[in-house]
Amino acid sequence: MKRGRLISRPSAGAQQESGLWTVYGYGFAAMAVLLAIGFRSLLDPWLGARAPFIIFTLPVLLCAVHVGVKPAIAAVFLALVYGYFHFDGEGGLGTADVVHLGTFGFVCAGIVLLASRAGRADLLALVHRTAADAEANRAGQYAEELALLMEGATDYAIFMIDPKGHVTIWNKGAERVFGWSAEDIIGKPAEILSSEETSVRAENDGVQTLAREGWTGQRWHVRKDGTEFLADVTLTPLKDNSGDLRGYAKVVRDVTDRYASERAVERRERHLRSILDTVPDAMIVIDERGHIISFSAAAQKTFGYDEEELVGRNVNILMPSPDSDRHNSYIRRYLDTSERRIIGIGRIVTGLRKDGSSFPMELSVGEAISGDQRLFTGFVRDLTDKHRTEARVQELQSELIQVSRLSAMGTMASTLAHELNQPLTAIANYAEAAVPILASDEAEDRAILNELFQEIAAQSLRAGGIVRRLREFIARGEVEKRLENLPTLIDEAASLALVGAREKGVSARFNLDPLAKTVLADRVQIQQVLINLIRNAVEAMEDCESRNLLISSEVLGPETVGISVADTGPGIAPEITDQLFQAFISTKSSGMGLGLSICQTIVEAHGGRIRARPSIAGGMEFQFTLPLANGDGED
Repeated sequence: MKRGRLISRPSAGAQQESGLWTVYGYGFAAMAVLLAIGFRSLLDPWLGARAPFIIFTLPVLLCAVHVGVKPAIAAVFLALVYGYFHFDGEGGLGTADVVHLGTFGFVCAGIVLLASRAGRADLLALVHRTAADAEANRAGQYAEELALLMEGATDYAIFMIDPKGHVTIWNKGAERVFGWSAEDIIGKPAEILSSEETSVRAENDGVQTLAREGWTGQRWHVRKDGTEFLADVTLTPLKDNSGDLRGYAKVVRDVTDRYASERAVERRERHLRSILDTVPDAMIVIDERGHIISFSAAAQKTFGYDEEELVGRNVNILMPSPDSDRHNSYIRRYLDTSERRIIGIGRIVTGLRKDGSSFPMELSVGEAISGDQRLFTGFVRDLTDKHRTEARVQELQSELIQVSRLSAMGTMASTLAHELNQPLTAIANYAEAAVPILASDEAEDRAILNELFQEIAAQSLRAGGIVRRLREFIARGEVEKRLENLPTLIDEAASLALVGAREKGVSARFNLDPLAKTVLADRVQIQQVLINLIRNAVEAMEDCESRNLLISSEVLGPETVGISVADTGPGIAPEITDQLFQAFISTKSSGMGLGLSICQTIVEAHGGRIRARPSIAGGMEFQFTLPLANGDGED
C-alpha cells in the first residue's frame, strides 16, 4: 500500500484555543501593568519623580516569559502611556526624563529580543520533538503493520537472518511450512533449513555474492521432520543507513504440489503430443482471430511447413483463393451469428501446400473454450490417395463390367450362333429358290421372285439386328448417363437375353407401367443388369415343369421406378439370399459369383438399390430401382 504524508489545517477547536490564548496574553499584560501602577503609586512618597519606569520592567519581563512577545510589547506601550501622563510636568520632558525613558526602552527592547530568541529556540525544539514523535509513531505503526502482514502471510515462510547466519525473526507461515516453532528455531543457524543439494549449489554459486546482491529462484529445503520440498525463494540483504549489512530477509513458498502438477501437465502434454504425432490425420489449432496456435507433425508432413513457420500466422495461408480471402469473414460470421456451416459437420475442401500445389482434403472442425479464449481445432485428411484409388477402382470396375459382358456373350455364343443361323439359313433357302425363277419372264414368276427377295431382306435385317445389339452390348465405352426410354431399353435387353429361351420352353411376359417411360441411366450398363437377371432366371427354370418369366416395371415414387424379373424356378435358400450380392457367392456349380455383385455395383452407381425376394409364382423375383427423369414419369 502506497503511503504519503498528510498536511492538515488547524481544526476549529485549535483555532478557538489560539484566540483565547491571545486574549489571555493581552489581559495578563494589562493586569501586570495595572499592578505595577498600583505598586508605583504606593512608592510615590519615597521615590517621587525618580526612576519612574523601573517598576514597569517587571510586568514586561513577566509577559515576555509567560505569555509571549506581543503581550510584552503591549505592556511596554501601556507603561509609556502611563509614564507620559503621570510624570510629564508643565515644562515638558527634561533631560532626566529622556534618560529614564531611553533606559526603560533599552531594557524592554533587550527583554523582548531575548524572549523572541528564546521562543524561537523553544519552537524549533518543539517542532523537532513533534517530528521525531510523528516519525516514531509512523515507524511503530509500520512495524506493527509489517508484523501483522508477516503473521497473516501463512502461505509464505518469512524470516530474518543476522549476518552470521542465525535466525532472528520467524513468522507463523514459517512455522507451518518448516514445522519449527519460533522458540525452537530462533538463534539456530539457517543452514539447517536447506537440503544438502541446496547447500552444495549455494556454495558453488557463491554465498557471499548472493547475499550481497540478493537472489530469487527455486531451491530444495528441509522440514523439521526431514522431508524435503521445493520452494520459490527470495533472499534480500538488509543494510543500515551507512550501508553496513544488518542481515537478510528470506521469503520461502512451498511449490512442491505446483511443481508436481506442472510436471504432470507436461507429461500429459508430451503423451498427448506423442499420440497426436502418430495420428495420420493432420491437426491444426487456431484462435478466434484465425491465428495458428498448434500444428501437428502430420500437418507438417501434409502441408510441407514446419510448425515454427506457421505458429502465429493466419491459417488462410493453407488455402487457395478464394477461400483464403474469405476465411476471416467466415470466422466473424460464426462468432456473430453462431451459425454452424462446417463446425461439427465436416466437408471436402481444397488445401494449399507450401510448394503451391493444391489437393483435396476432408476437413472436420471442433470448437473448445479455454478460459476466456475460444479455440478451433481442425482435423485434415489428405484425400489425394483416396481419390486416386477411387478412380482406379472405377476403372477396374469398368473393366470388370466389360469382361462380364464378354463372359455373358461367351456363355451365349452357341445360342447366338443358333439364333443367327436361322435367318442365314432362311436367306440361303430363299436365294436358292430364286435362282431358277430368275430365267423366267412370266409375270407370276416375277411376283414370286419379288416375295422371295422381300423375305431375304427381312431375314437379313433380323440377322443384322442381332449382330448390332451384340456389338453395342459388348462395346466398351465411357459411362454416360442420359435420358433413356425405359420400355425400349427393356425390349432391347430382353430380345438379346431371351435368344434361344423359346426353344427351352420359357414363356416370357411383359407388364410395363405406362407411367415409367424415361429414366436417367447408362443404357448399356442397365441392359447388362437386365440380361444378367433374365439369363439367370432362364437357367434357374431349366429343370422345372413351369417355366414362366415375368418382366415388369412400376413407378414406386415421385422419382423412382422399379424393374423386376420374376421366374417360377425352385427359388433360393434364405441363408443364401442375404449373401447373393457378395462377390464369389454363386448358386451355380460352375458360376464365379461375380454377376450379381456387378449388377449391384452398376445399380448403386445409378443411385438405386437391388434386392431379391421370393416370387408370388413360387420362384425368385429380382427388383432394382432407377431414378425417373422427372416427377411424373413424362418425357
